[in-house]
Amino acid sequence: MTQLSAPIKALKDAGATVTIISSDDELGGELRDLAGSGFIPLKMVREINPIQDLRSLLSLIRVFRLHKFDVVHSTTPKAGLLCAIAGRLAGIKVRLHTYTGQPWVTMTGLKKNILKFCDKTIGYLNTRCYTDSFSQQQFLVAENIVKADRLSVLGEGSFAGVDLTRFDPACFSESEKAILKVELGIDPQSKVIVFVGRITKDKGVSELIRAFELLVAEKNDIFLLLVGPYEPDGLAIVESVTSPEVLSRIKVVGFSSDPERYMAIGDMLCLPSYREGFGTVVIEAAAMGLPTVGTRIYGLTDAVVDGQTGMLVSVCDTQGLADAIRTLVTDEELLKSMSSAARERAVSTFDSKRYSDLLIAEYRAFFN
Repeated sequence: MTQLSAPIKALKDAGATVTIISSDDELGGELRDLAGSGFIPLKMVREINPIQDLRSLLSLIRVFRLHKFDVVHSTTPKAGLLCAIAGRLAGIKVRLHTYTGQPWVTMTGLKKNILKFCDKTIGYLNTRCYTDSFSQQQFLVAENIVKADRLSVLGEGSFAGVDLTRFDPACFSESEKAILKVELGIDPQSKVIVFVGRITKDKGVSELIRAFELLVAEKNDIFLLLVGPYEPDGLAIVESVTSPEVLSRIKVVGFSSDPERYMAIGDMLCLPSYREGFGTVVIEAAAMGLPTVGTRIYGLTDAVVDGQTGMLVSVCDTQGLADAIRTLVTDEELLKSMSSAARERAVSTFDSKRYSDLLIAEYRAFFN
C-alpha cells in the first residue's frame, strides 16, 4: 500500500475529497492512517466466497448510493469486480480499474475460467481500465479480457510510481544501518539478499530458498532477509529448511510498513515471482539503489531492464536463480553498476509526482 500515499496526497492537494474503502485488516489500518476520516471499512475476502461476496457487494452499493462519488477507482481483483458491479448499479458516472496482475495465470481448470471471466466482467462494466505495465496490457488484450481501445498505461508503467523522498538511500545513515544489522544478527560485511512481498509459493519463495541453500553450501557470505507476511504455503517452505547454517542466515521480519528500512541494508532485491502486474517493489528497491534478480515474466520485464538494472531468469529455475545471485554477490563492480543504473532509472522515470499528475489529468478528462 506504500504506493497509494503519493496519489492520495496529490488528489487532496488538487481539491478532491478522497475516500478509501477497504477491509479493516493489517493493510486496512495503514490505509486508515492515510485517509483519516475518509476511510470506510468494508469486509472483502481474497478467496471466492459467494455469501460474503454478496454481503460485500450490497454494502458497496449502499455506500456508493449514499456518497454519490464522481469517480470510483479499484485496484485489486476482488475489489475490482465488486466495485464494477456496484458502481454500475449505483449509477456512478466514472468507474475505473487498474489491473495489477492476474492470479489465474498460474491456475488451471474451473477456478481459472471463473477468475478470467471476472476480469473480463471488470473490463466490460467499467468506464475505462488501466494496467501497470505495457506487457500486462498486451497480455490482457491477447487473452481477450479487455479491448485495446479501453485499456491504458500511465507513463512508463507502475501503479503510482515511487515516492523518492521516502525511498532514498540518503535517508539512512551508516550508523543506523549498522545498528539494524546488529539487531537482525547479520554480519557487517555479508551481502544481503532482500525479498519484499507475501511469503508464498506464487512469489517464487520455494526457488529462492533452494537457491539460497545452494549458495550457502558454496560458502558464499550471504544472508536472506524476508520482509512480508507469511501465507500458509510460504511458512511450510521456510520451515522445510533443515540446515542450521542456512537457517541462521535467513531472517524473517514479517509485514513492515517501512520496507525501505530493510532495503537500506540490502545489496539486491530478489523477486522470482510466477506472476506480477509490474512489481512496484522493484522500483522502490531500485530507488534505494538495489538491482533486482527476478523472473522473465510480463510485468517484471517492464520493471527490470535485464542486464542493466538487474537480471532476469526463467520461472521456477532454481539453478538459474542461484547463478544470477552468485554473479552479483561475487562481482562487486557489476553490482555497483547495476545499483547505480537502477537508482538512476527510478529517479528519472518513476517519480510518483509525475504519476500523480498523470492520474489527476485522467480524472479531469472525464469531466471536460
